[in-house]
Amino acid sequence: MTVHIIADSAADLPLSYYDEHNMTLIPLRVLLGEQEFEDLITIEPKQVFDAMRQGASPKTSQASPNRIKEAFVSVAQTHTSAIYVAFSSELSGTYQTAVMMANEVKEEYPDFDLRIIDSKCASLGYGLAVKHAQSLAIDGTIQEIETSVKHFCESLQHIFTVDDLSYLARGGRISKASAFVGGLLSIKPILHVEDGKLIPLEKIRGRKKLLRRIIELMKERGTDWSNQTVGISHGDDPALAEEMKQLIETEFHPNEIDIHIIGAAVGSHSGPGTLAIFFTGKQ
Repeated sequence: MTVHIIADSAADLPLSYYDEHNMTLIPLRVLLGEQEFEDLITIEPKQVFDAMRQGASPKTSQASPNRIKEAFVSVAQTHTSAIYVAFSSELSGTYQTAVMMANEVKEEYPDFDLRIIDSKCASLGYGLAVKHAQSLAIDGTIQEIETSVKHFCESLQHIFTVDDLSYLARGGRISKASAFVGGLLSIKPILHVEDGKLIPLEKIRGRKKLLRRIIELMKERGTDWSNQTVGISHGDDPALAEEMKQLIETEFHPNEIDIHIIGAAVGSHSGPGTLAIFFTGKQ
């Protein structure tokens, strides 16, 4: 029996993907000016990036408890098992809220088999985990899918950089002094995700050196390129993503390269010009 897959909008997959695979989407919320939007439903990423270029400071909040509960109930009523692959609990409260809502739903639908996975992943890295879950959903048992997705998430590498350090400073990821100096010297940070948290790795001066260093890190950390999909997400800079894609294709020849714009919720914190690479690492 098919297992239903649920994901939230921080996976940075297009709305068409959820429709095509009959999946349930739980949107995070974005506050831009005085208006609140549902990520991917009532706001497009480009709206957020354009507003940020004009000086706006969008804010985000986790998915609403009611929205999460409604999503779970709608699946429970079909008597289908479900797995919710969730955005990293270190970056959003959505996972914890989902666990609480699941307990409420199971009181009303005690036979509903719902598993919630804290992906510890972000952006399209999280999206690749969702796609992995979906690829197993037709033939796999719920236990097989849960085990495989957890293993996939643990092996996933995130390497990313931002164009403007001030966005990370605003979110408390780096000091404001570091952001000011970095901007003056054209210094770009390289960060990664460790146990669901954003961790700075190093700083590089200049775009060409930056892209070369990302390739070096992929060489150090990646494996089995011919059998995996590499994800690239970008902050409304498709030319930079394409440049990175060419470098990756030349160096690694992966099975597939998946490129998507960073969504409104994640993009509100990373800003325009962000570049993120996701791939399976060595175990």
